[in-house]
Order: sequence, then C-alpha cells, then structure tokens
Amino acid sequence: MKSTFAVLASLVAVAAACGDDHDHAHGHVHAKREFPSAPLTRPSRPLQWDSVNIIHTTDSHGWLLGHQKPSFPEPNYSGDFGDFSSFVTHMKELALQKDVDLLLVDSGDLHDGTGLSDGYPTGGVDAHASNEFFKQLPYDLLAIGNHELYIYNNTLDMYRNFAPRFNGRYLSSNVNITIDGVSRPVGDRFAKFKTRKGRQVTALGVLFDFTGNDFNTTVQPVEDMVKEHWFTEAIKDEPDFFLLAGHMPVSRDNWPLIFNAVRAVHPLTPILILGGHTHIRDCRESLQLDGRSMSLESGRYMETVGWMSAELPAPKIHRRHNGEDHDTKNITFTRRYLDPNRVTYEYHTGRGNFSFDTAWGQSITRGLEKLAKTFDLSFQYGVAPHDFTLSQSPFPSNNSVLSLMAEAMPVALTVNNSRASIPNIMITNSGSLRFDIYSGPFTKNDQLTASPFADSFLYIANVPFSAASQVLPALNNAGANERRDIAVETELYARGYVGARYREWVQEMYQRDLETEGASARRAAANLTLGYVTTDSCPGVGDDTPHTPLAFFDSPDFIASASPEVTDDAPIDLVFVDFIESQLIQILNQVQSEKVFTTEDVGTYTPVLATEILGIFAQQAWN
Repeated sequence: MKSTFAVLASLVAVAAACGDDHDHAHGHVHAKREFPSAPLTRPSRPLQWDSVNIIHTTDSHGWLLGHQKPSFPEPNYSGDFGDFSSFVTHMKELALQKDVDLLLVDSGDLHDGTGLSDGYPTGGVDAHASNEFFKQLPYDLLAIGNHELYIYNNTLDMYRNFAPRFNGRYLSSNVNITIDGVSRPVGDRFAKFKTRKGRQVTALGVLFDFTGNDFNTTVQPVEDMVKEHWFTEAIKDEPDFFLLAGHMPVSRDNWPLIFNAVRAVHPLTPILILGGHTHIRDCRESLQLDGRSMSLESGRYMETVGWMSAELPAPKIHRRHNGEDHDTKNITFTRRYLDPNRVTYEYHTGRGNFSFDTAWGQSITRGLEKLAKTFDLSFQYGVAPHDFTLSQSPFPSNNSVLSLMAEAMPVALTVNNSRASIPNIMITNSGSLRFDIYSGPFTKNDQLTASPFADSFLYIANVPFSAASQVLPALNNAGANERRDIAVETELYARGYVGARYREWVQEMYQRDLETEGASARRAAANLTLGYVTTDSCPGVGDDTPHTPLAFFDSPDFIASASPEVTDDAPIDLVFVDFIESQLIQILNQVQSEKVFTTEDVGTYTPVLATEILGIFAQQAWN
C-alpha cells in the first residue's frame, strides 16, 4: 500500500431520469442511459440559500464516471462528472437569479482510486488524464490532498499541469515540492479574492500532518505553519470572511490551531471551513462555539456533494460606507449532504431530464467514456456470481470480499511459480481491499476498484508450521480486545490511513439504528433505500435524502489463506505482502526462538502484484 495508494472505481455511464414535474411519485426511475434502471428517492426538501453558499467536493479519488452498479447503495451515487458539471452550471444560474454568492470548493485527493485515474498505460502518470476533466469545472478554490504526494511524479504533474489552470486558487499552504534543488509550494500558499457580490475573501489550503509523502516533497506540520511570517502577513488584513479549505478532518485534528491563530487577530470575522480526508460526512457548527464559524466535511468517492450556506453581513466596504461597525451577532449556517445522482441534481435545479443536460456536461461525459475505452477498463476477467462486500457481510463468510481474497491468493500467487508445490500460509492486510465487488461482469476497472495497491509478495522459506501459524493471530493483536496500540494507530493515520475512522463512522451509524426503538420499522414502512444516515454536531438533519443504514460487521486487520494440513515441525513458505515485511519479521521472531529471522531471509515469491490477484482468480473461477 505504499506507492500506488489507490482507492476504487466503477465506470459505466448511467444517470437518472426524472420528469419536469417534481411532485410525482416518491420513487424516481434511474434510467437515463444504456444500463438497467433502479428506483431512486428524491431529496426530502429544497436547499437553504443564504447570502453566501458553497458547493463542496472532497476525496473524489477519480470517481468521475460515478457508481454504476445496480446493487444499493451504488445507484444513489450514479451521477457522473458531466452531470455534476451541468448541476453546477444551473446552480450558478440560480445564484444569479437570487443575487447571492455561490462558490465551488474542493478539499483534495484527486488521485488513486478508479480505472480513470489508475488504469493508465505503462509510463503514464496517475490521474493526469482524469484531472483534465476536473480542470474543466469552475472551481473557486482547491486544496491539495495526501494522495497527491505519494509519488513524486504525481506531485510534479500537479505543479506543472494542474495548479496553473486555477490561477492562484489551487492551494498548498504547508506543502512544497523540490525541483532542481529549490523547494517551492506545489500551488499557492494562500489566496485573496473578491466574490461576485464584492465580499473580500482570504483563503488557505492546508494538509494534515502527513508523513507518507515521497522524496523531494515536504509537508510542514500545521503547528509550525501558523508561526510562519507569510501566514501572519496573509491573515493580517481583515476580509469579509475567511475560507479555509483543507485536506484535514473537521473533527479530531488540527483545525483549532488555524482557527485560533485567525481568531487571535480577528475575533469576529466569519470563518468557513471545508475539510476532508476521513471519507465521512461531518459538520461542526463552530470549533470554539463562537457562533460565527462552521466546518463541513463531505464524504468520499463522489458519494457526497456538500452544501454550506451562511447568512453573512453585507461586504465590509458597504457597511463602512453606511457608518456601520462590526456585526457581532451569531451567523445562521446550514449544511446538507447531497447524494450525487440525476434525481438529486434535477430536483435542486428545478430541471427535468430533457432540460437538465448542458452541452459542456455532455461533452465531459463523452470524454470520460472515451478515456475509459482508451484504458480498456471494460476488459472482462469473469462474472462474479454474487455481491461480495467489505463490511456488510461478516468475515469469514461466502459474501465477504476478505474471504474471497483469502481464497484467491493461493490460486493467483502460485501461477507459473516453481514453489507452488511447497505448503504455505499467505498473509495480507485487509486494508489493501478498498471496495465491494458486485455480481455480474468483473472488469479491469472493478479489479482496480477492489484491490488498487500494486504491492509485491515476499516469502520466508523453511518456517516451522508451528511458528508460521502464530503470525496471523499476533498481527491481529489476538487477546488484546482486537484494538491497535495507540502509537501504531497514530502512525498509520499520519501515513494517510483513514479506513479505521471510516469504519468507525459506518459502525456507529448502524449501531445507532439498532439501538433506536422502532427505527427499523419506520424505515421499512417508508421503503427507504440503503445509504448513509448521518448524525453530526450541527443542528437539524444533514442528509438530503433519507436512507436506511448499511449493515456493518467488523473485520480483522490482517487475513490469511487456509492453513496447510501438515505437522507442527513441517517447514513451509510464509508468504506476505511487502507492505508488512518489517512488522511480520518482528512478530516471527517473537513467536519462536530457534532462529533470528532478518531481511536476508526474505525473497520475492512471485511477480504477480496485489492488484492482479482478483483478476487472475476470476479468470479461473468465474468463467
């Protein structure tokens, strides 16, 4: 999971059909393009528009052709980036009609995750092609993410080919790249601009304290950034509001350091924060309960489009002209988490299926489909017999992706392998699997979706079975309440691992529903589809469309193939993904004392990479 660090995909174009009359049936038909339809629920109520409004995206990870599988909750997120472009265009028109400000903001992580971003031919650069479509939208502000930094060439591509498109609005306040021995910001450190309605904005684009970046890239700790002279100068003059975008979660991270630094200079200036990184829907009305700030985080994988509105005072220049002093009243904020699909987009823009598409949006959709064809993302390895999920089914079980991987490793890693006849145990980390597999054709794109990390497999020969069989339980901290050591969890988070926080959020959602008396019956009576059911720290209901929560089953941190039927003293091959080499060697030396194993005992087991395992298995088992 070290270099490619991808996340997922699902790429065939479909969108939802919705008539011009928004008062017809509760269930809308998802059937704009060429694939089977699924009924979609329309939003529960119109958006709240105020004087300043923001459309927010984050952690898109290449999901520009939407989620196109028929199993729920995928249809909820089936709008592609062309649909989103049309949505933004119509919302900008509505803002003009209402004579209010509307900004479009992104909080980073454009790389690593779908066939569009990761399926490029040998010699290419991750997300270079998919980012060309991102560049076609009128973003007012963007912030860098950690996935832009795992590979130097990706960062260089952002510096040379992406940031210039946005004319100083692509921000990397605490992130530098070194080129020809000179360290410089990847984008800009801050931006100052004026909204259409004349409001002065000071903006930052901050990354959390990330430590997994590649050579010749630098991430300055947030604590040090706020002490820099440039930061002091950037916030010295008072704007009408501060717009802080950043790839940093709005809860349990360092936003208070930036917030407090700004508040020390400007105790009353409104602060709007757009976060990201942990892949959840989250909102905090104020970091310090001062009534004049709000922070929003808008999910992942284009499963959420965030909406924030704020009733801000008139531009400062107008207030001073009228002899007014500072406005000290609490500010009214609202937020909403939108499901990105045609039904949602048409409802909020007041458009129908025949008036929604713009020429620009349709052009983006055609371009994305052409790119998918160029990358041969529809190449089929086999046909999945049913859905396999990461957390909706228990592990082990027939419907678990982790169980599928445990079964697939011995099949795929022993192909044309001279050691195939030697008994083995194969171990990988469950975090290497990042998305569900759905019944039907299993394609190149689905392979990249489910298992995106191009890790290698290593082995140690002649390990006594009695010792090898103890490695997996030790890796999973058996007997320790199945919880990671805090120091280990902290290190993983610093290197960019967000799976634990996302799973915790989904688990809380499901558990809350189970513990709420009558909740399941009410949801069943309302015929709600599966999806996110968000509880955050802001008042009111945040989800735009009501859903029933996904089932959740916990899973171990590491999984292994079935143990061979051999005696305890039989020598076997201990095979493992290279990502866990040092950890595994340490544990192997703890569970036995006959030999001290080192990296000298480690060899390459196979040229097959982790990303290829499920495809090879599918070719053999699903045809």
